[in-house]
Amino acid sequence: MASQVPSLGDTEMSSEDSNPAATATPCVDTQGDGRWMSLHNRFVADSKDKEPDVLFVGDSLVQLLHQFEVWRELFSPLHALNFGVGGDATQHVLWRLSNGELDHISPKVVVLWVGTNNHGHTPEQISGGIATIVRLINSKLPRAHTLVLGLLPRGKSPNPLRERNARVNQLVQQAVPALPRASFLSVDPGFVHSDGSISHQDLPCWRPRRRTESSPGPGRLADAQVMLTGQETG
Repeated sequence: MASQVPSLGDTEMSSEDSNPAATATPCVDTQGDGRWMSLHNRFVADSKDKEPDVLFVGDSLVQLLHQFEVWRELFSPLHALNFGVGGDATQHVLWRLSNGELDHISPKVVVLWVGTNNHGHTPEQISGGIATIVRLINSKLPRAHTLVLGLLPRGKSPNPLRERNARVNQLVQQAVPALPRASFLSVDPGFVHSDGSISHQDLPCWRPRRRTESSPGPGRLADAQVMLTGQETG
């Protein structure tokens, strides 16, 4: 008998404490400069002074978005706030959102883009972490809609990280219909060629990091903008 691929509902941890990707954890200050906590404190301060309609939360892909024209053209008009931190994994975002970053704002939409930095975690754990973040957002911002962006493929050639990210996307897409006020959007315009390779022109170092403006594809980000506009007015 063929084995059945488990869904997120079958594999999600019965206790969030048993899933490291779904357990709120501050980032370890390995460099000793306190940068991560300083950014968190700045975000908390920003949340007290600003009234965003859209909040972006996640890792470096979110953090770098505001440096590019795509942010100014598509998202600044939506009164967007950027709470992205390079290197963050799901457990780090969960800690930040649990410790003040959502306490003083009431955005209509929260865009969540995180999971590619969850090294050492299984797709099921990462998916569980993303789902836990969505539920936390809903508990703190019950009127907000959460848009979960899919993870981008990694590596020049097929590799375990690319397979992991693809599986995470599959699990999250399956789970989203059961999550409160949430939807999923793939922002991969088709980086992987028919031979399984990714061009260095699309992903420098074959990892979605520096060319944030073009990496997710302007068209896919425009799709996100359309979805955000619809959620704002809906």
